[in-house]
Amino acid sequence: MISERRGREKLHFLNPVPIRLVHDRWVSKYAEPWAAGLSRLKHNIEAKERPMEKVFEIYIRTTPERLWEAISDGTTTRVLVGPNFEGEPPSASSEILEEDAPRRRVERMVAEWSEEVKREGPSRVTWEIEPVGTSCRLRVTHDELREGANDQLYGGWPMILSGLKSFLETGEFIDTPATLRFAAMPGGEAA
Repeated sequence: MISERRGREKLHFLNPVPIRLVHDRWVSKYAEPWAAGLSRLKHNIEAKERPMEKVFEIYIRTTPERLWEAISDGTTTRVLVGPNFEGEPPSASSEILEEDAPRRRVERMVAEWSEEVKREGPSRVTWEIEPVGTSCRLRVTHDELREGANDQLYGGWPMILSGLKSFLETGEFIDTPATLRFAAMPGGEAA
């Protein structure tokens, strides 16, 4: 502590350095676990408030225009909606929120292939196409999913994208359910 006289007053000043050294040596080791616990609590609470997001990325040897045409018929997303087979409910309905052909499409999707996934409600699917050399990078982001959402809602993306890649690169369909659904659609024949 430093004292200084100014006329009839005596002022006292604390030097913060020794106080900080005492804090660092004796107090901080007890405060750190509390601070870390509060930080984890904050992160966990905020994580529950954020919707879940799934990102899928694939490279396909094609042009952006050809990839766009395989994905969309102009009004619907062909690989999501698919044909209505005999007695089979439609795959999904979607509403286009944003579109910049042949680069980006954002849509609100409601899955309709089972009662369980219908109860999940709407989610958002973003298609982004970026040319890379003689190929295109297709990134599909499926978000606005509730934490712990039914994995039937997003678990088929690898199969859908693999079928799309095979079709565009070879002109042939692989025999996965999602690919066969796409093949049966008007315009789904090999180009």
